[in-house]
Amino acid sequence: MGDMTNSDFYSKNQRNESSHGGEFGCTMEELRSLMELRGTEAVVKIKETYGDTEAICRHLKTSPVEGLPGTAPDLEKRKQIFGQNFIPPKKPKTFLQLVWEALQDVTLIILEIAAIISLGLSFYHPPGESNEGCATAQGGAEDEGEAEAGWIEGAAILLSVICVVLVTAFNDWSKEKQFRGLQSRIEQEQKFTVVRAGQVVQIPVAEIVVGDIAQVKYGDLLPADGLFIQGNDLKIDESSLTGESDQVRKSVDKDPMLLSGTHVMEGSGRMVVTAVGVNSQTGIIFTLLGAGGEEEEKKDKKAKQQDGAAAMEMQPLKSAEGGDADDKKKANMHKKEKSVLQGKLTKLAVQIGKAGLVMSAITVIILVLYFTVDTFVVNKKPWLPECTPVYVQYFVKFFIIGVTVLVVAVPEGLPLAVTISLAYSVKKMMKDNNLVRHLDACETMGNATAICSDKTGTLTTNRMTVVQVYVGDVHYKEIPDPSSINAKTMELLVNAIAINSAYTTKILSPEKEGALPRQVGNKTECGLLGFVLDLKQDYEPVRSQMPEEKLYKVYTFNSVRKSMSTVIKMPDESFRMYSKGASEIVLKKCCKVLTGAGEPRVFRPRDRDEMVKKVIEPMACDGLRTICVAYRDFPSSPEPDWDNENDILSDLTCICVVGIEDPVRPEVPEAIRKCQRAGITVRMVTGDNINTARAIAIKCGIIHPGEDFLCLEGKEFNRRIRNEKGEIEQERIDKIWPKLRVLARSSPTDKHTLVKGIIDSTHTEQRQVVAVTGDGTNDGPALKKADVGFAMGIAGTDVAKEASDIILTDDNFSSIVKAVMWGRNVYDSISKFLQFQLTVNVVAVIVAFTGACITQDSPLKAVQMLWVNLIMDTFASLALATEPPTETLLLRKPYGRNKPLISRTMMKNILGHAVYQLTLIFTLLFVGEKMFQIDSGRNAPLHSPPSEHYTIIFNTFVMMQLFNEINARKIHGERNVFDGIFRNPIFCTIVLGTFAIQIVIVQFGGKPFSCSPLQLDQWMWCIFIGLGELVWGQVIATIPTSRLKFLKEAGRLTQKEEIPEEELNEDVEEIDHAERELRRGQILWFRGLNRIQTQIEVVNTFKSGASFQGALRRQSSVTSQSQDVANLSSPSRVSLSNALSSPTSLPPAAAGHPRGEGVP
Repeated sequence: MGDMTNSDFYSKNQRNESSHGGEFGCTMEELRSLMELRGTEAVVKIKETYGDTEAICRHLKTSPVEGLPGTAPDLEKRKQIFGQNFIPPKKPKTFLQLVWEALQDVTLIILEIAAIISLGLSFYHPPGESNEGCATAQGGAEDEGEAEAGWIEGAAILLSVICVVLVTAFNDWSKEKQFRGLQSRIEQEQKFTVVRAGQVVQIPVAEIVVGDIAQVKYGDLLPADGLFIQGNDLKIDESSLTGESDQVRKSVDKDPMLLSGTHVMEGSGRMVVTAVGVNSQTGIIFTLLGAGGEEEEKKDKKAKQQDGAAAMEMQPLKSAEGGDADDKKKANMHKKEKSVLQGKLTKLAVQIGKAGLVMSAITVIILVLYFTVDTFVVNKKPWLPECTPVYVQYFVKFFIIGVTVLVVAVPEGLPLAVTISLAYSVKKMMKDNNLVRHLDACETMGNATAICSDKTGTLTTNRMTVVQVYVGDVHYKEIPDPSSINAKTMELLVNAIAINSAYTTKILSPEKEGALPRQVGNKTECGLLGFVLDLKQDYEPVRSQMPEEKLYKVYTFNSVRKSMSTVIKMPDESFRMYSKGASEIVLKKCCKVLTGAGEPRVFRPRDRDEMVKKVIEPMACDGLRTICVAYRDFPSSPEPDWDNENDILSDLTCICVVGIEDPVRPEVPEAIRKCQRAGITVRMVTGDNINTARAIAIKCGIIHPGEDFLCLEGKEFNRRIRNEKGEIEQERIDKIWPKLRVLARSSPTDKHTLVKGIIDSTHTEQRQVVAVTGDGTNDGPALKKADVGFAMGIAGTDVAKEASDIILTDDNFSSIVKAVMWGRNVYDSISKFLQFQLTVNVVAVIVAFTGACITQDSPLKAVQMLWVNLIMDTFASLALATEPPTETLLLRKPYGRNKPLISRTMMKNILGHAVYQLTLIFTLLFVGEKMFQIDSGRNAPLHSPPSEHYTIIFNTFVMMQLFNEINARKIHGERNVFDGIFRNPIFCTIVLGTFAIQIVIVQFGGKPFSCSPLQLDQWMWCIFIGLGELVWGQVIATIPTSRLKFLKEAGRLTQKEEIPEEELNEDVEEIDHAERELRRGQILWFRGLNRIQTQIEVVNTFKSGASFQGALRRQSSVTSQSQDVANLSSPSRVSLSNALSSPTSLPPAAAGHPRGEGVP
């Protein structure tokens, strides 16, 4: 431990630790260095130093059974000496850092350079200034202010740049702040079970102190380091710390070390906490990372390191299947594949940027050529040395005009609009019970085409009640009268249920009068305990007589066993084992059954088949979950070999079979109907028996009698998708998934396989976008693989939450529908903004371009342009991005990846409005002075005062934009653009606010804004022309879009472009899942082929006229999809009507022995 001495010394000095040797029998350093040992080393060290774990508890002044006394002074003292269970977060970026980042924007840099050059030249007064013979256009009206006014333009550009930067930085800053607020809220909500003063309590993770006795159970994420005191069958996944995927079995005498950040995969137990916060294993790693590096985006501060080095090194070594779960570690919120919207936006921004550059270059070239030709060729002026500065000043002016054109062309508001829209949606989604962890998940959800949902707790209420029972050879359709059950059977039944279930599971009295009793712990076990209470019996006395410490051996539930068994020692030294689990599984192991008299009789396979037909299938068809309770007695000697599980779990005697109902949530059928109407397929993936699953699927409306669909069991599903060698084949999955609606008796791997199969499928025109819900630890891989993973906020384990994108705080399926609505709303908001923004851009660019070429001076000055850019961009993005969603969003199909961002209707609106605005502006530019009887502003010399003429043009331009903003509220060609406008107060405020500022600018803007005050009648005309926009909007809406075949769309993703070039090289794994199976050399070869194909496609598209083909392609995609569905024939088509009428028409595997059912 040589390397420890340094830090020991440091921490000794840091806090005065001389005292605490007397307080507790061990120091923080001793414990910390103890926790760094593993396995046998640790056991030896504990024996040498302390004796055993009991002794450590005595040293820490805690009791293994009672826990800490929990008094405030004691807890305080522990926090002071051993630290708090809190890892300090990374310092947020300061506002200045964010400002610096915002300044890196290319357009802004160009602007700054232009402004600085302009400023520099305005302060430079060359001697040849007075030389009249220098330049032609110098002769116009000059005034005394011209020399002073030169700097204004440069300064104004700089000012507007500062505005843009501050707005961007402030946005980032507030987003960061919100995120931290969310983070701390989530941390406060994260609780853990500890024993204090003999009471089991749940406390926030941050409150855990050294010496606490914590209860750990299946699915927990350990919040601190500790030593295992007592428990059964505890297995831990330590891959997040060690990188080894094997589960580690913990026991007091072999490996008692429990480390923070690791996951409990099965079993339960108690530990004494020995290190918390920065001294725990996770904390130490964090301190090394500088509090977690960039991984801040991760929500829970724990378990973050698993994205670290271990995962990176392992990556290339993992087999194709195994590595899958880790590939998608969502490091820093960025998935390999851009979200649909981001992809389209990037593409669009590039397209617009290129166009703008070309335009601005042409503008500058034309202006320079015109000037030189006019000055030196037409007027035959010689180039005088003293005139050089004047000429340079002209060229700078042309350069500034060019930059202005470029600035106007680039929609800087786009990133702003996206950020505002997402941030706003995420904030509002909190109210709809969606806690969004990754911003882009919100928008991806709008494109979802499939949802794979769990059954228990999501579609159902997760409040289990026993409604039917088969006991003593009688099948009771409701809870029987206790007197009708034999006393011996009753005693066995009560003991079997009370002892063989987690002692943390209880039924408590209701919180409010008249409410249902509260179910705490595992819901299925709650149902069984409730059954005991319904039989007028009580489970508490049984448990107090046989406390948890006395249980001889426990086989805990896991997804492989699908059953749970507990062995107890009887008073006569013999053993009895109680077992419960999925009825198909447990009944297979029964060879006796209790009769009505309470005596066991032989139970043959023939009897079992009859029982399945007469009892279990009818229960399952009522949508009940069937659970069999059984027992077995063992002699005291020879003691059985408890590790030989197969021999132990056989020769059971069945006590009873119960049917547990988990009622469907009342709002689920409606939510599922909405999904289906919105073009989203809902599939149910459950561990339940196929008949139960099918019955519930019908209740929910996932399947309708008479339709053509598949309900498969996990076994049958696997049989169909694997080839002879047992490998999964994508083509086989493609035959199944379009029809699959229910996957029953499925394991977590089946869920992952299904999700991966649907996502990788190229079977449909669009790539499927899949959302998945999950609550268990084992759902992690599927949640990560899905495009959007929903974890359950109440029932979900920490592991599931860590792997998810969105947490459903009320565990309710109908909240998913809300998420879809918000996702679509984000997409629409951004389309609205684009429609508005691009109209401004098209008009401004053309005005600046033609104006500059014809009159040598853009009618819209640089400053005015920037004002238009600033208000129009920033405020419009605020106004249009905060439109609340409406139910109508759920009436259309998802857009998918191939639908362009700017649809043909939007293109029609953009160009239509641009035509109106251009016509009016050019009319005003060339004949405006005659209409208003004012001086013409054309051909004004350098630095001349602003003219009324150009002010009217500027003002009209802004008025038209304002009214067009109202038009932009609708993008699907609706007529009523005012619909719901008052539901969005932000919109109204912004429109009125912009109008007010515009009045101020025109009337008092003066020289900096190149404005001269206007009279009232001129104002009226400007507003009148603006109002014309609304009328014109109606005219455009009348033109049918289908006639305008020539309009192109923009911002469209094709299949090939989902992964940008740079990322191809970055991670070979992610190219395409089919290719991943091939070796690297083949991948390179495929990549080459892919690129050639893309190029050929591009060439062909150009040859055949892109736009027409685009139109055809979209129409054909719709038809081909419907054909695909029709052509799908699968080996076993189960149509529901037959399936329900006779269980025999099931496919062979389904009627055979289905795979095990889970009793948690």
